Amino acid sequence: MIPERGRLLLVVGSELLAGELRAAVGHRGTDAGADSELGASRERARRVRAALERLGPLYVKVGQVLSTREDLVPPALASEFERLHDQATPYPFDRMSTVLEQDLGSHWRERFKDFDTLRPLGCASLAQAYAATLSDGRPVVVKVQRPGIARLMASDMRLLRLVTRGVSKRFPLMSETIDLNAMLSVIFEAMRHELDLTLEAANMDEARTTVGDIAGIQVPDVVHATPRVLIQQRAPGTSVRDADPSAFAVEERERIGTSLLAFMYQGYFIDHRFHADPHPGNVFVCPGGPTTLIDWGMVGRIDRHLSSSLMMTLLGLANNDAHAVARSWAEMGRPTPWADLSGFEQDMATVVPKLASIPLNRLRFGASLAALLRHSTRRGIQTNPMIGLLGKSFANIEGTVRYIAPQLSATDVLVDQADRVLAAHALRSLSQQQLSYTALQILSGLETLLPHARAVTRSLSSGELTVQQAPVTRAFSLVGHRTSTRVKRAERHLLGAAALAWYFSRTGRR
Repeated sequence: MIPERGRLLLVVGSELLAGELRAAVGHRGTDAGADSELGASRERARRVRAALERLGPLYVKVGQVLSTREDLVPPALASEFERLHDQATPYPFDRMSTVLEQDLGSHWRERFKDFDTLRPLGCASLAQAYAATLSDGRPVVVKVQRPGIARLMASDMRLLRLVTRGVSKRFPLMSETIDLNAMLSVIFEAMRHELDLTLEAANMDEARTTVGDIAGIQVPDVVHATPRVLIQQRAPGTSVRDADPSAFAVEERERIGTSLLAFMYQGYFIDHRFHADPHPGNVFVCPGGPTTLIDWGMVGRIDRHLSSSLMMTLLGLANNDAHAVARSWAEMGRPTPWADLSGFEQDMATVVPKLASIPLNRLRFGASLAALLRHSTRRGIQTNPMIGLLGKSFANIEGTVRYIAPQLSATDVLVDQADRVLAAHALRSLSQQQLSYTALQILSGLETLLPHARAVTRSLSSGELTVQQAPVTRAFSLVGHRTSTRVKRAERHLLGAAALAWYFSRTGRR
């Protein structure tokens, strides 16, 4: 670890420890009541949040994800982590200009007619953004990575991996339910694109291919990208955080909120890649203009199974279907050997009606996912590590929409988008690629089944096949076999699969 980083970690850790000691001494001299305990927990949470902000971007991102995991951290700490922002003191421009010269060349200023070096548009731990105008007159934003930040992040990642491995070994029962290493891997992979701005540019280009499906949403054009410098089109208007809602008509605010939610749902359930950090500072709006999503460095990707299970979970919440919620949530994770699935279903039978009774315009999917996490962890169901990043993204987009259209219901928009999601899934299922994949799965299943079928046939011919049914062992009966509805259904499925495989193999030969 680099020396400066080691000293900072020691200083921050010492300050946290000193704060705990002062709080303990002060608490001992007072009457310990409920209000006192609550105040102490809030003060402790504030100190931890401040420490994460001082330690930098990686710790901030981990804290933001933990804000949606109340199964891992106390409620006071989760609430305080929601306030984490990756803001930093601006670097002097002469240090940033070194990066510009190394990545764009010594004549980099000739690219621009104007470059505001005095007032950065944004200052984060990873990079700073500047307003500029290209030589052809186009307004752009120049994002410049801070010197040495990639080396610093790599060091922090190694340290956190060592810590989580130690925790997992120390608490093996907890690691069966909460895979800390996998959760960290998800965060690290999502942040990897922030450390190489060419990857962020690729994310923007990829998102732009599908953003046209949602009216009024746009992604900035990329002008030029290197690993440490990104030049992109400047978004019109201001961020949602700085916008004046009264400058927009009520209908326009509702349209903006609906389009934002529809675009995010498309990412979660159709494209299977999503903006993982859509907080109010990363969404730009202007009256009568487009809504622009910026900062595509942190992007999450999920598979089709997780996407479908997540949508069934959210629709189950909206429809007060506790059984569907319990089933789809369990499918997203993995039950541990000591999991209590029936207990989890009972929990959902209590929790889901309470969530369903909340008015739709106040139902928060991000908070609902946190509630499900608490119960599933307690019941021994290991949750998919991507849920933390999904919960962060959900909470961020809901917070952004509340800024601009507080009356809008995220649940209503999801229900309205359900038909579109189902249509997209149907088209994908009927595509030639998916049909070929299904045929291969059937053929693979047949190849596995045929040896077992031959073994059963040999046992039948020799009279050795028996079916064990406690407490009596009965010989295999063809009459009983034929009268079994379940077996008949299996036969029909097998014959249908064989016919389909024969059809595809014949079509392939043609």
